[in-house]
Amino acid sequence: MFTGIVEELGRVESRTGPKLVIGCSGVLDDVELGASIAVNGCCLTVVEWDADDGWFAADVTQESYDRTQLGDLEPGDPVNLERPVRLQDRLGGHLVQGHVDAVGEILAPAPDLKVRVPDGLHRYLVEKGSVTVDGISLTVVDPAPDGFTVAIIPHTAEVTTLGTKGPGDRVNVEVDVMAKYAERLLEGHLPGPVGTAPTDEGSP
Repeated sequence: MFTGIVEELGRVESRTGPKLVIGCSGVLDDVELGASIAVNGCCLTVVEWDADDGWFAADVTQESYDRTQLGDLEPGDPVNLERPVRLQDRLGGHLVQGHVDAVGEILAPAPDLKVRVPDGLHRYLVEKGSVTVDGISLTVVDPAPDGFTVAIIPHTAEVTTLGTKGPGDRVNVEVDVMAKYAERLLEGHLPGPVGTAPTDEGSP
């Protein structure tokens, strides 16, 4: 479990088959075999590392490459890094699983970032609600018909990848897991199957 507060801006050292090697320093302070580190919002497992040389490696399945933005990464690309939250830590962002729901497309860059998302995610996006973009916890300003907008402050643009992203760039999107659980719990009380939008048909 993560919070969406990026700890470090790392970089891709290499990507060979399933092996993804990330250059970094801070997130290696307490690393151990099997530790989780979120890379652009994707929870990955550390299989090798060298704290002195400043890198760690993770094995990424083809499924993860296909369903996330990780498949777009090339050596030298910057990536957002975060270690899992500890029970004694402050929850500065929101609860983030590191399980990407979809790949979105940037329509307008920071500071007024607009991201287009696939149709299935719109119902989870609400004004002032939480959303994760490339592992960054953000607050929805406007849940637009084709996606959503968020306001990016200068600090966030400087210490994350969002400061260099532009129209056409792909980003990992994770919606608030609490919204998905609420939908599931209300499944028997909603007019129609889960995932379909309610209509006014049959309303008094």
